[in-house]
Amino acid sequence: MAGKPELPHGYLGAQSKFEEFGLSTESHFEPEIHTDTNQLEVKIRTSKPSKVTANLTHCGRSEELPQHVFTQTKDNVVSFLVSLPEVGYYKLQIFALLLPDDSKTLPGVYNYLINCTKLSSAVVNYPKQFAQWKEGCYIVEPASLSSHGNLSNVRFEAFIPNAKSSAIVADGTWSHLSRNAAGLWEGRVDLTPYKGRDAKVTLNANYGEDNKFSTLLEYRI
Repeated sequence: MAGKPELPHGYLGAQSKFEEFGLSTESHFEPEIHTDTNQLEVKIRTSKPSKVTANLTHCGRSEELPQHVFTQTKDNVVSFLVSLPEVGYYKLQIFALLLPDDSKTLPGVYNYLINCTKLSSAVVNYPKQFAQWKEGCYIVEPASLSSHGNLSNVRFEAFIPNAKSSAIVADGTWSHLSRNAAGLWEGRVDLTPYKGRDAKVTLNANYGEDNKFSTLLEYRI
């Protein structure tokens, strides 16, 4: 296992925009995290409407691992679900932008260094997250899908602000979700026919623009 990486002075912790954007740490208050589990949930709190995302990088290989970090927002708290694939050091870089700024470049606001000493559970591959997902969405289930799991009658439930309709598209086949009393979009979809085919399964939302649907999440099974 590679040793602790050398990082530039001032790299770890809050950056200049963190306080300016009204952000605060909610779960891990020190920028260095030492853990004997490979499953983490790091949380930050927002006080202003924001778009927030994160990059996870394996320090030894300088390899970005987008499939091992999942961002979602609930009640002004942004959660980063992290599944580390092996022991070692990782950088978790958090980026943010105040809405309605639609700039493509999000400044870095906080940097963590994670030292994982033990693989305590199975490694999770999270779905790909698209831009609109990071504007206040969260999923109740499923946070991940795998061809090794039970794919019959999979239940989807998600909060999607301002959506007029929502649908799951599995390898081109549409299944529309319905909005429940709690304001969450939900439904069940049989994904068994697509198991082991590296099929694309997406969560999509319509925001009132005719029949145009935006992709929010993309799973692979």
